[in-house]
Amino acid sequence: MNEEIDKSKAISILNQIMELELAGVVRYTHYALMVFGYNRLPIVGWLNSQADESLLHARQAGELITGLGGHPSLGIGPLLETEQHDIGDILRESLAHEQAALDAYYRLLDCVCDQDVRLEEYARRLIAEELTHKDEVDKMLRAPGQNRTSVGNP
Repeated sequence: MNEEIDKSKAISILNQIMELELAGVVRYTHYALMVFGYNRLPIVGWLNSQADESLLHARQAGELITGLGGHPSLGIGPLLETEQHDIGDILRESLAHEQAALDAYYRLLDCVCDQDVRLEEYARRLIAEELTHKDEVDKMLRAPGQNRTSVGNP
């Protein structure tokens, strides 16, 4: 570790992460309220667990921000209301949100790589979690027998 991290840049990225994760809490909570039909209960359960996890991730980012001497944002990431509440539409919107969060975690990793083990491991762990979420959503969007959706990972 010859270099010291750019704390202001790391804090800025962590604040973006915190805002995206807080937006995830709102999104997933809203989506859970808008699910209707025979498969409502397992889908609502999954969406609510995603909302809970987003809140945990926002809190973790906030703790890291204050640990670095920064001030956590009171902002919230973009909220998209498409008025499309079909399960497929909800899942595609979720996939886009997961990708935005994944991009932010990669930016953090680039900022702290080989400079701060704690932040690097945090970024790597959250990247792995977000990739797993993307895979889950991709599988939910697939028709039986389909290898990949056109929206998922390449």
